[in-house]
Amino acid sequence: MHGVMGKPPGTDTSPATSRTTLLLLVAMTGVAPISLYMLVPALPVLATAFGRDISIAQMTVSLFMVGIACSQIIMGPLSDKFGRRPVLLAGLGLMVMASAACIFAETLPQLIAARFFQALGGATGMVVSRAIIRDLYNRDRVGAMISLVIAVMMVAQMLSPLTGGLLEIAFGWRAIFYVITAASLIIAVAIAVALPETRRDRIEPGGFRGDVGSLLTSRAFIGYVLCQVLASQIIFVFAAGGPYIVVTQMGRSSAEYGAWFASTGLAFLLGNLACARASPRHRLEKLIWFGLALQFAGALLNLVWGVIGLNQAPSWLFGTQMLVMFANAFVMSNSAAGAISVRPEAAGTASGAMGFLQMGLGALVSQFGAYLGGHFATPVPLNIAIVVLSIACASTMIFLIPRRELTVSEALIEKAEEKESGMP
Repeated sequence: MHGVMGKPPGTDTSPATSRTTLLLLVAMTGVAPISLYMLVPALPVLATAFGRDISIAQMTVSLFMVGIACSQIIMGPLSDKFGRRPVLLAGLGLMVMASAACIFAETLPQLIAARFFQALGGATGMVVSRAIIRDLYNRDRVGAMISLVIAVMMVAQMLSPLTGGLLEIAFGWRAIFYVITAASLIIAVAIAVALPETRRDRIEPGGFRGDVGSLLTSRAFIGYVLCQVLASQIIFVFAAGGPYIVVTQMGRSSAEYGAWFASTGLAFLLGNLACARASPRHRLEKLIWFGLALQFAGALLNLVWGVIGLNQAPSWLFGTQMLVMFANAFVMSNSAAGAISVRPEAAGTASGAMGFLQMGLGALVSQFGAYLGGHFATPVPLNIAIVVLSIACASTMIFLIPRRELTVSEALIEKAEEKESGMP
């Protein structure tokens, strides 16, 4: 049995409150990834300052990603049990303390450990924000809201490496953590003041084991999660292999690679904006299939260019990759919406499992992408990998996700949500 479908207690759905909630969702979603990318330009300086090899300094990034993965699987279920607000405030409180510890770190191992806890707390917003969106919006609006949050967040995320570099040049690397500490504290205070509790009440008693059991026995949940996770791996594999292809195979500069790679981020941003506009007029499954078709077409074109030798020039490689990334936004947002809608009262657990798999598998796929880009003289192996991932995404929809012949409980949920006139 699903949770109560009425408006969450204390939720004010006035336009002003909706805008405030959207801003809070963007802030809580972005605080961890922005903190990740802000430090990247300062990694060589860290290695020099602490007298360690750059590979050791890189652990401030790699263990941060491990912290994000661990946070997803822990904080999601906790938010289902204790509520969204307390878990968010606890996580951001941990981030504030860990960020302050980064400021006063005297050795690189201390900084690495503090960064892990910074990610563990900060990533709470990533997993809980998806659950909050599912609490507040009906099934076919969730994908649009996730897309909108991602689109706004990406603008800040794309600027974060530049911001971190400027801070390091002007004030030193510790200034980056002063800014992160202040930002996470402000976000925590804003959530305490302005964000109502949105978790849905349960009609039947349940817990973590029951939630996990019901999700793992749902073909639809497994299908949506695999579709979202496999689509995200296209980003990881291309991001890992791209530098080797452009710099080593094509003989271009790292700065030129950075400019071309930014074009794929722009395409992903535009895809999320387009998805947000299209969602009110189309069902979730139609948007996923549109994204899957366009994603496969772009991946196949890239493979064709590789076979005939055209994508030895960055314009061909990245031109069609932009098409893939535009489509990828439709697939990821709407499959995520489908996954957290299978059991709405367990949205936190579903969101956490999805995020954990995405980051965990991403670490392995990134290594594989780097191997494909660095050990071959042509982009074709990387192109093939992206085509295979695109086919795998479509396969989850074909073989795992039932056609939208709703079960009785799903039909009741959607009917109740449509009648909820006060929903944003």
